[in-house]
Amino acid sequence: MSSVAVLTPESFAEHRSGCVPEDEAYIPTYLEAFPPLPEKGTPGEKTGEPASAWGSKIRPIKASVITQVFHVPLEERRYKDNSQFGEGEEAKVCLDIMQRTGAHIELSLAKDQGLSIMVTGKLDSVMKARKEIVARLQTQASATVAIPKEHHRFVIGKNGEKLQELELKTATKIAIPRPEDPSTSIRITGTKEGIEKARHEILLISAEQDKRAVERLSLEKAFHPFIAGAHNRLVQELSQETGARISIPPPSLPKDEIVITGEKEAVALAVNRIRAIYEDKKRKTTTISVEVKKSQHKYIIGPKGNTLQEILEATGVSVEMPPLDSSSETIILRGEPDKLGPALTQVYAKAKSVMVVEVSAPAWLHRFIIGKKGQNIGRITQQLPRVHIEFTDGEERISLEGPTEEVEQAQIQIQEIIKDLLVRMDYSEIIIDQRFHRHLIGKNGANINRIKEQYKVSVRIPQDSERSNLIRIEGDPKGVQLARRELIEMVQRMENERTKDLIVEQKFHRTIIGQKGEKIKEVRDKFPEVIINFPDPSQKSDIVQLRGPKNEVEKCAKFLQKIIAELIENSYSLSVPIFKQFHKNIIGKGGANIKKIREETNTKIDLPTENSNSEMIVITGKKVNCEVARDRILAIQRELANLKETEVTIPAKLHNSLIGSKGCLVRSIMEDCGGVHIHFPSEGSGSDKVTIRGPVGEVEKAKKQLLQLAEEKQVNNFTAELQAKPEYHKFLIGRGGANIRRVRDRTGARIIFPSPDDTEQELITIVGKEEAVRQAQRELETLVKNLDDVVEDSMEVDVRHHRHFVCRRGQVLRELAEEYGGVAVSFPRTGASSQKVTLKGAKDCVEAAKKRIQEIIEDLESQVSVELAIPQRYHRAVMGPKGCRIQHITREHEVQIKFPERDDSAEALVQENGDVSLETEFVPRKCDIITISGRAEKCDLAKAALLALVPITEDVEVSYELHRYIIGQKGSGIRKMMEEYEVNIWVPQPEKQLDVIKVTGLAANVERAKQGLLERVKDLQAEQEDRALRSFKVTMSVDPKFHPKIIGRKGAVISQIRKDHDVSIQFPDKGDEQQDLIVISGYERNVEEARQAIQQLVAELQEMVSQDIHLDPRTHARIIGARGKAIRKLMEEFKVDIRFPQPGSDQPDRVTVTGLPETISSAVDHLLNLEEEYVSSALSSSDLLSVCKAPDVSSAEDFPTFGTSVAPKQTSAWGPKKF
Repeated sequence: MSSVAVLTPESFAEHRSGCVPEDEAYIPTYLEAFPPLPEKGTPGEKTGEPASAWGSKIRPIKASVITQVFHVPLEERRYKDNSQFGEGEEAKVCLDIMQRTGAHIELSLAKDQGLSIMVTGKLDSVMKARKEIVARLQTQASATVAIPKEHHRFVIGKNGEKLQELELKTATKIAIPRPEDPSTSIRITGTKEGIEKARHEILLISAEQDKRAVERLSLEKAFHPFIAGAHNRLVQELSQETGARISIPPPSLPKDEIVITGEKEAVALAVNRIRAIYEDKKRKTTTISVEVKKSQHKYIIGPKGNTLQEILEATGVSVEMPPLDSSSETIILRGEPDKLGPALTQVYAKAKSVMVVEVSAPAWLHRFIIGKKGQNIGRITQQLPRVHIEFTDGEERISLEGPTEEVEQAQIQIQEIIKDLLVRMDYSEIIIDQRFHRHLIGKNGANINRIKEQYKVSVRIPQDSERSNLIRIEGDPKGVQLARRELIEMVQRMENERTKDLIVEQKFHRTIIGQKGEKIKEVRDKFPEVIINFPDPSQKSDIVQLRGPKNEVEKCAKFLQKIIAELIENSYSLSVPIFKQFHKNIIGKGGANIKKIREETNTKIDLPTENSNSEMIVITGKKVNCEVARDRILAIQRELANLKETEVTIPAKLHNSLIGSKGCLVRSIMEDCGGVHIHFPSEGSGSDKVTIRGPVGEVEKAKKQLLQLAEEKQVNNFTAELQAKPEYHKFLIGRGGANIRRVRDRTGARIIFPSPDDTEQELITIVGKEEAVRQAQRELETLVKNLDDVVEDSMEVDVRHHRHFVCRRGQVLRELAEEYGGVAVSFPRTGASSQKVTLKGAKDCVEAAKKRIQEIIEDLESQVSVELAIPQRYHRAVMGPKGCRIQHITREHEVQIKFPERDDSAEALVQENGDVSLETEFVPRKCDIITISGRAEKCDLAKAALLALVPITEDVEVSYELHRYIIGQKGSGIRKMMEEYEVNIWVPQPEKQLDVIKVTGLAANVERAKQGLLERVKDLQAEQEDRALRSFKVTMSVDPKFHPKIIGRKGAVISQIRKDHDVSIQFPDKGDEQQDLIVISGYERNVEEARQAIQQLVAELQEMVSQDIHLDPRTHARIIGARGKAIRKLMEEFKVDIRFPQPGSDQPDRVTVTGLPETISSAVDHLLNLEEEYVSSALSSSDLLSVCKAPDVSSAEDFPTFGTSVAPKQTSAWGPKKF
């Protein structure tokens, strides 16, 4: 609701004087300001009540937006420069106030040069704006007003609210002296009108407090119940009758003073009434004392003291109970003599109404007694509903309350449950740092559930919110001990655990992991305590995380970093162009050459697949090794082909044009010159050298063409294009490039055909001088036109040769079609006696195809078939994976090889050493005969190649004890050797205990594998000898109290000894009988040195003495410092050990200092000086705090409660509710 202020002269005068009415924000409506006259009352109305607004007070409705106007006289204006009104400092101040308060301010200048200010907005905003306007636009005055010190708090009000309200209302600043200041004067700062108004309000508050009276009566505590009455009814009646507030201290507060506050007359009347009651009861009452068991007192008191109130109400007797924390059992009854008897009877009746029995039971058994979801205890309470069973946390007892008979029955049942549980249950408690709890629990509770199931125990791990380190194990005694031991071992491992992140490029992850994880498995086997986590490939993260014991993690990290460094070093790659026909020579027989190069240069060499057109061999490894491997591969090629390498100088600016679009120009030269390799320097290198490598004659030819092309590019370069179907291209080129070479020779133009990767497969490019290009174009167009003229022809081919052309899904026919312009060759159907073969296509293509078919027939007629007997069991090995070895032989020697049908029923004969001669021990069968077809000389070569592929078997003498080491973990060792040497290695069964290992494979591979196996045996024998030397052990006796010192903080000392002497040192476990024995194992010399080092350390420790000093427990934390930093510095400085007491110790101030006699005294003096310094600083701080201490609002003495006394908070007589 918004409103508009209507300013009359009277209201404006009020604003100017600074006196704003209390309801200044209220604007009455027309009906409220001028209510209608009352109408005549209707029958039945009460004439005594007014029926209209005239007879009742107008109810004010507060507006949400108000307007205030006030005036600042000329003499009080802070800024009096009239020439800049609306633009000067006053306008800036108003703008700032509007922004800060949200109120709207309008300024106007009166005739007397005073300042009229109108403020509009919400009430709170207007009040704040008005206060700031007065403070910043009006000159300020100050005045003081003196009122009694005890009235100051009423001016301040609760939380200072009254003072803030007064300052806003009067637009002044009011300063009240602090409580410790004895001054009674209050200073007011503001305008004259504001000061007067504030002074008036403060004096009104003080005068109001002068009218009130406070009376304090000290009456014996024992008579307070008679003054208060049962359930405080009497004191409430007195308050209502007199109008005074009466505060009686509760029974739990040992105070005799009753406080009465209110108007003076009301207080005086209440005091007289209370004194009369007190005198009357003091005169008439007497007391008796009775002894009642302490456990029964709560039944007399009752819930919230109700029973005592009931006795007082019924008999008029007050029952005084000793405090619950007191050991006294005496109860005093106070009252008139004739009423003490009935009251005593009621007291005894209440005390004996309930029987209480306590059953002893270990606290850890309580939850088992209660049972899952209260099942066990629920059965008892259902049978005996009037029995209350109370379990108290941490106490080894169970309380039973209720009728005697039912309590006894419940007691018997609970004792039986306890007896049964004690026979089959035990518990143990372990203190384990909370940071390890989640690791003990494991992912989804895996670890803790396994322990629970394995040992049949219950493990209670506190919640994080409890901030507790106590873990409790309960269950079968044996299982409890085993579970405890395992948890402690897990924690010990985790205490020495750390996490480390390695940055490894993701491209190396798969290499480090290896095929099927074999390589990373080796690393994990080497460091079994370290967990190695690789990121998911989809995350594209380079972070590999290691987690485990600190030392092992560091070792593993160094090991992996070494592998990574080697990978980075070995990831250098270079490509070597090698003529396709020489790839098989580089591979060598059975891969011998390439394996030798790989092993000797330690590189990875990848050759293109046989079906690929690529001639590039990719070498990967260290740069130096890659270059060595490249040189060796190139050397093989040079030896085979008498290759030559030459360099041509061509300006770098011409390189791109010589290479041509997608390399078409340079490729045409390489193809034209027998496949030479032309290598241009990398772009941007600035080099003019172009390398040509290939056969001697072809290199010179390529050099000549390249230089000629470069000259043409510089002088005159003309290009023409020609369209021809892709199937014509091979015919145009001719066999071995004969056709296209003739065109080039006649015209001098260069003709470039598209590569398989080009998008325009029909486009033929002609480059050269314009005249030469035109001539070559005309010749090619004539050839293409002839090819478009399709003819059909036929020829006679003997039926026995048909199969050669149509076998392998017509492979020979497809090759003819590709080579001779897509000519279609049709042979008669299988089984037909016809010899007629039809050819269809371009005339020239048909003629060329007929000529080629005739050549093939001549070759077929000159072929022979050779049979070779190889035992059937070796056929698969001879074929190789997917028949790759046979395919290689057929391509290399241009023969056909046919294997017989497999005869599984034939008896397999043991054939070793590849002896396939027709001797008595080997009788060839049909399934052993392999047929080789081809020219006689090539069949002999193929036969020799096949015999070389027959595997042999050799025995290697290896001691039976070493077999398991050669096999390796899960067969990894033997599998690695078989893959490396491409052989099969057979190890006899362990029960046979044979000293022989059989190696089967190709002769060369078997020899290599045999040498590798013998080298491995030598290594294993050396390791056995070293292991025997390292197994020397010495046992020494050292007092267990020195063990922690020998181990050192986090194992630092013992780790250093182990590292320095390369030995293993084993301390006794907690459960061992001989706790003083330390076992050292390693090389004999190292063991002796380590023993001497430990003896020297023990000797130093024996010289040490301990001294106990008493330091104020408050100083312990400061002496220890943050995370023990200060105390560690002290111990290092004085060469001593300082031990502080554990929390809850009987002697919390005892500190033990251990060290050499000459160092202890200095350390003790330093600690005592620190204590004195810290205690003195702590005392000065506490004195300062005591001066500034805030009043205790919970104190009834400082802040008495008026009216009804507060009943003491009593614990329920029935105890805390459990069920």
